[in-house]
Amino acid sequence: MAGIIDTIKLAGTLVFAIPAALAGLDFLLLREQTGIGLTLIGLAIGLVVIQHWLTMPTDIPELVANRVVGTVAKEPDDPDDDR
Repeated sequence: MAGIIDTIKLAGTLVFAIPAALAGLDFLLLREQTGIGLTLIGLAIGLVVIQHWLTMPTDIPELVANRVVGTVAKEPDDPDDDR
């Protein structure tokens, strides 16, 4: 589940990706300059993908905390083992 911070990061990325994609479509469809159009569309897609998969240095404490909580508070595999 994405939090408010992830949503804000995505919105910031889309501020740059959407104009690049629209310019790419303009070059591709209206001006018939395929190379520039496809490059701009690829750039826009790349921006969103990299933002989604890239781990920033500010994300590391959250990742470490999730791993620590996952190892300390493991749920039992079988509910019958609680006897």
